[in-house]
Amino acid sequence: MPDLQRRLLGWACQKLPELPGTQPEPELGDCVTGATSLSYGDTWRADSHIASQFTSSAMAADPSLRSTSDFQEWWESRRNATRFSAEQVPFGDLEGWRFERDTGNLTHESGRFFVVQGLRITTEQAGSWSQPIINQSEIGILGILVKEFNGVLHCLMQAKAEPGNINGLQLSPTVQATRSNYTRVHGGANTRYLEYFRGDRRGQTLVDSLQSEQGAWFWHKRNRNIVVRTDEDVPLHDDFHWLTLRQLRKMLTVENLVNMDSRTVLACIPYARPQGPVPTDADPYTQALLRSYGNDGEDPDGYDDCGGSLHTLSELLSWFTEAKTRCGWTAQPIPLAEVTDWSRTSHAIVDDENRRFQVIGVSVDTDNREVSAWTQPLLAPTGTGLAAFVTKAVDGVLHVLARARAEPGLLDVVELGPTVRRTSAKDTDQDEPFFEYVTTVDSRRIRYDTVLSEEGGRFHHARTRYLVVEADDTFPADIPDDYRWVTVQQLTTLLRHPHYVNIEARSLLACLHSLW
Repeated sequence: MPDLQRRLLGWACQKLPELPGTQPEPELGDCVTGATSLSYGDTWRADSHIASQFTSSAMAADPSLRSTSDFQEWWESRRNATRFSAEQVPFGDLEGWRFERDTGNLTHESGRFFVVQGLRITTEQAGSWSQPIINQSEIGILGILVKEFNGVLHCLMQAKAEPGNINGLQLSPTVQATRSNYTRVHGGANTRYLEYFRGDRRGQTLVDSLQSEQGAWFWHKRNRNIVVRTDEDVPLHDDFHWLTLRQLRKMLTVENLVNMDSRTVLACIPYARPQGPVPTDADPYTQALLRSYGNDGEDPDGYDDCGGSLHTLSELLSWFTEAKTRCGWTAQPIPLAEVTDWSRTSHAIVDDENRRFQVIGVSVDTDNREVSAWTQPLLAPTGTGLAAFVTKAVDGVLHVLARARAEPGLLDVVELGPTVRRTSAKDTDQDEPFFEYVTTVDSRRIRYDTVLSEEGGRFHHARTRYLVVEADDTFPADIPDDYRWVTVQQLTTLLRHPHYVNIEARSLLACLHSLW
């Protein structure tokens, strides 16, 4: 990338627009100070040494600190030791929450945390509709602390209970906290290890990227995805465990284990193509996947030479900008009381056809969090969703078929998403040209197939079936214009910056990492 262009991108990332109706986020400035932190524009520079260290950790056959059996023993001990329950309750039993008289919005008495309000969406192709949506303007921290043990980077992961998790505990980042939580609006305990991710950080920032979350359910929600390296001795709390990236990659094949917040941070980690030639003993698919990770360092920025890609990154960016320009979607926050085709009972807010989701209230009791008991609203999808990447090798390099997807709650409306995406099993109105293909493909073509949970702090039992499918000869050569074939390296390069790759595509990218 030319030096001027890099400086302009860095400046643009530092000058993010302030969201309408939100308060300034002072922690953004705090997060980039400190002697060892890099400026925002340079934080994501594809440093070959750092990427190689991540790759070494992802390939380390023998963990130098804890074996997988050690993890399993620790995980079982945390499950047995953790008290956790989350029960649905009527809205009237939510302590500190109320429906505002004038707007009908569901708000907290502190004015913090989040608001359930309405959203009106108008499109040129699909008409208009309204729906409830979660407005959480605060930017949270999703941070993984890494440390080298015997030459191998390890990630400090957390066993964390969330009210919406279907199984209580899931594997979370070192720090997973909203601003309201880590500033202790709830009056609870301090967030452990927060000092590594705010202010004068006690380490070197390796990854730092502001990313969106579910645009179908959140209004302009963003979190800071951070990886910080430390050389200090780190006191280890009972709920935390060191794991290599290889161990984490393999755990992504276990249902409902690695949570969404971990997956998005893991997706942002840059990998280098493994040293030396691609192993000839690997199957052709794995060989193509490994080639998709880079171009052997010929262009460390990966801007125009992406190692055998069908399209240069410049071409992809031009296509993506055109897709955003012609989208024709507008979204406007409205009072919850003005949402049509939805009904409110004492226990839930439900769409009249019961196809999309509900808003419910829950009461939580646990000894795993900063506060031991609380109540809150949650969004509950109707059934398991689907997110799939169709993949194919182009001249020996694996490509995934990404779609420029519009979602009403996204700050830029359009981001790159999976080939196929359905938010719930019952919502069949979504236009998905390749849905039948990925759901009827020969099972031998399925490379990854695991049900994983979405964010349990705001969503109740929200699960998605994540699929990676290898295209066969029957897959259409001509694809609609809102789709493009991209390499793994190109997706990772785009993740240096906000508003390019959506949350489901990031989860699928993390899942792809488990296949080598």
